[in-house]
Amino acid sequence: MTELALIPIAFFTSCLAATVGMGGGIMLIALMPGLLPASAILPIHAMTQLASNGSRAMFGWHHMDMRLIPAFATGAIAGAWLGGEVYSSLDLRWLPGLIGMVILLVTWVPIPRMGGRGQMALLLLGFYQTGLGMLVGATGPLGAAVLLQRNKERDWLVINTALYMSLNHLLRIVVFALLGFSFYPWLELIAAMIIAVTLGSWAGTWVRSRIPQTNFLLLFKLLVTLLALRMIGLAVLGLR
Repeated sequence: MTELALIPIAFFTSCLAATVGMGGGIMLIALMPGLLPASAILPIHAMTQLASNGSRAMFGWHHMDMRLIPAFATGAIAGAWLGGEVYSSLDLRWLPGLIGMVILLVTWVPIPRMGGRGQMALLLLGFYQTGLGMLVGATGPLGAAVLLQRNKERDWLVINTALYMSLNHLLRIVVFALLGFSFYPWLELIAAMIIAVTLGSWAGTWVRSRIPQTNFLLLFKLLVTLLALRMIGLAVLGLR
């Protein structure tokens, strides 16, 4: 029954991401430990986030920039392969703690400015975003350093972040399936979460055009920090 709590959580986090352009995936995965077995966290997160990002991109399809895709996809395929190799050798009892530590790093350590606006920057983004995503799931904010150099307009950033993250999650789902994870026992939960995140994307798209993006960042960081510390605590307690 605890798994059912993920349905409203999925709606809220998808609405958050559609409103501000990031943060939904991090918040969702920070709440999943304790509600799902460690082995199911990343695959179900990937499936749910594919629906969340894909629906968000489609609701704002006129802002899509398809020129981002070829270089990003090339790097992402290589990153998914390497990340899958590392994931298959992980002790999954440590997984929530690893995710929590990376979330703290991404939340509080400034992302270095990446030079260049060309295809190489996109290729590298695809590689590290998808490779790291195989291990920790939520990596969306890492792409801001690249996309901000191309266009600082909020709707463009929100929609094109959703576009390349959709490809990221799709590749991760394929790799998790190849590694032997069975999605079948989780289909009902996944279907309910997909409906929830799609509705959340619609609601967040409506909200985004009506509220200013102020007084959000600090509150978001503090909340995500508490959730990341919870994940680390669960990992430590689980190993005792």
